[in-house]
Amino acid sequence: MASIADLAREHCALDGPRIVHLQRLVRSWGLLADLSFSDLMLFGRSDPHPGNLALLGHVRPTTAQTIYRADLVGALFAEADRPVAAQVFDRKRIAEGQIELVDSGESVRVVAIPVRWRGEVIAVLTRESLLPLARPMSELERTYLKVFDRFARMIEAGAYPFERDPDDQYKAPRVGDGVLVLDALGRVEYNSPNAVSALHRLGVHDNAEGFTLGDLGVDDGVVRSAYSLRTHVIVEIERRPDVTVVLSCIPLVDRGTVSGGLVLARDISELRRRDRLLLSKDATIREIHHRVKNNLQTVSSLLRLQSRRLESPEARAAVEESVRRIASIAVVHETLAHAVGDEAPFIDVVRPLVRMVEEGLSSPDQPIHFSIIGDAGVLPAHVATPLAVVLTELLQNVVEHAYPTGHETKPGQVLVELGRDGATVRVRVVDDGVGLPSDFAIGSATGLGLTIVRTFVESDLGGTIEMRPRAGATGTYCELLVPVPSE
Repeated sequence: MASIADLAREHCALDGPRIVHLQRLVRSWGLLADLSFSDLMLFGRSDPHPGNLALLGHVRPTTAQTIYRADLVGALFAEADRPVAAQVFDRKRIAEGQIELVDSGESVRVVAIPVRWRGEVIAVLTRESLLPLARPMSELERTYLKVFDRFARMIEAGAYPFERDPDDQYKAPRVGDGVLVLDALGRVEYNSPNAVSALHRLGVHDNAEGFTLGDLGVDDGVVRSAYSLRTHVIVEIERRPDVTVVLSCIPLVDRGTVSGGLVLARDISELRRRDRLLLSKDATIREIHHRVKNNLQTVSSLLRLQSRRLESPEARAAVEESVRRIASIAVVHETLAHAVGDEAPFIDVVRPLVRMVEEGLSSPDQPIHFSIIGDAGVLPAHVATPLAVVLTELLQNVVEHAYPTGHETKPGQVLVELGRDGATVRVRVVDDGVGLPSDFAIGSATGLGLTIVRTFVESDLGGTIEMRPRAGATGTYCELLVPVPSE
């Protein structure tokens, strides 16, 4: 579906600042729909199609039933079918009237409001609802509709939406969470039942009407800031570690003067409790990774001590290979111990692994230079751990077999290339050594190292491995393709 910016440019020839003003209105108009118990529709005058209005946006209320089940955004309406909105474009002031729904023939009450930006009417906002039933309105309904009327006059005057949105607007409470209506001095004129409950959580058990939040023992900085800055302000108030309430204050401006305010209140104590549990869980997971890393390093140290007592070169080499395998797993846990959650950037695992192999296996008589390019992004632990072991085996294999004793004395060059194509991680290891035997096949390799590689890649990770001679040069080309499961 096209955005409001796309529709405004395509149908109404509006430019950047005017579109930004409409975007600000749309970001906050869920509040207006809930206060008015009505569908809100935003119309622009069609530039390419004179005599037509383009529907730029539509929001349904959460406090009442919608009258439009279909999504009509982007549709063109003849001005004759939307006479109230068309009238406002010409007369540039709020107007009321009725239209009939095409499908049902029901009468719809329409209040059309000019959306003014720096004196220019750039769109029309319509409030559309079925004609009210013959029943008296509750105090809540009367209050909400009066507040909406004040917002309507602000929109007509160009005083709303404000020039700046709060950075944390995403966590602003909704009308259903709790409403307090304040006068020009910040005193409570009306508080909804849910607002009463939110104030109770903050320790206010008396009737709030006629008092400021400060009089009630609640920090009223949000009201003072909103009134003085004449903009929307959102704060979180904590009362004891287990009580957190979000307060959102919108000043109501009349002829350039703050005539009152609307405060929305939401009890988010349970959300913050869950956040604290998640932080505690995350810290526990990092501590576990740290301890696993320490235990693996202890095992590596014990194996090194044991290898020094071995007289057989083959046995000592086998133990040293085990030490490197354990160390590669320890590197992953070390990285995860400093990461948030159970994921880690794979490049942070690869760098110490390559350094470990380069420092531990490279010989002064046959120096080998390792380089890393690319990035595989962030990988979950259950992928990063076996992949780190596989990479260690491949690098160890390169050092031991690609540059045998008696080979050219020029330094060897080994490239580790990382990449990611959507949900597939790509790891390449390319060397300029002696290359593979003519009868080599990865599927029939019997060495322990390549057996570990094949088992991890194909069985554990569900990936593929390819090893072949480099095209047009000496050396070996190895590529791993490993799928990363989506969350």
